[in-house]
Amino acid sequence: MSRPRREPAHRVTPDAAPGPQARTAWIDHPWVSAALVALILFSAATVPLETLPTLSPAWRGFLDIAEILVVAVFTVEYVTRLYLTPDRWRYVFGFQGIVDLLAILPFYLSFAVDLRALRLLRVLRLLKLARYDAAVGRMARAFVEAREELAISLLVLGVIVYFAAFGIFYFEHQAQPDKFTSLMDALWWAVSTVTTVGYGDIYPITVGGRLFTFVVLIASLGLVAAPTGIFASALLSVRREDAQRDGAAESEGGSGPASADGRRPSAP
Repeated sequence: MSRPRREPAHRVTPDAAPGPQARTAWIDHPWVSAALVALILFSAATVPLETLPTLSPAWRGFLDIAEILVVAVFTVEYVTRLYLTPDRWRYVFGFQGIVDLLAILPFYLSFAVDLRALRLLRVLRLLKLARYDAAVGRMARAFVEAREELAISLLVLGVIVYFAAFGIFYFEHQAQPDKFTSLMDALWWAVSTVTTVGYGDIYPITVGGRLFTFVVLIASLGLVAAPTGIFASALLSVRREDAQRDGAAESEGGSGPASADGRRPSAP
């Protein structure tokens, strides 16, 4: 006797309404995403080209037309995502929604405000690449995971910079009144010294100032590297979590086909 045929559990009836993910799935299709990424890179490449003084009028006209087309595409994308996203307010005030708005806002503001700096803000469109790269998402999660440790490290680093500025001002102000005119000049020296950049525009010449600089350099070497180590550790933790989740999903999906009665065959 033949068993009655069972309908697959995943079959959707014709009158079933598409879910929220199905409504927005087409705009995140790989081909659509690839086209948007190409437009983002093209738009970013045109920004430095427009600053060339020897650019011909024909090329400037081409770049203006290209900018209008790029803005039109990004505007359609923003409006489409705003219309199809179920939680619209969350999208508008979320990171991706703000980035999508900033990608087109300078173009429309340029009609009301004559500022060339607004056109340079088009480089913010590069932030749209975060939507299409999982690594950027992992970095954001790592930053959130280590935010408290990073905040403490930056706070300690700021305190060291402040004390370094006071110390070098005490040692060098009388010896170099033209270099260390005020505490603001000392703060500039402290920032460049603590971050081990050392531009060389101002430097200590007194014995006390040089000894103090040596102490500041030794103390700042570990402090500057601490946030990098904290963030790297958090990023490795996030990658490990993703790998474990992907491994669990593969083990669940690859345990073999189900038998006729709905049970999976047991391992020998």
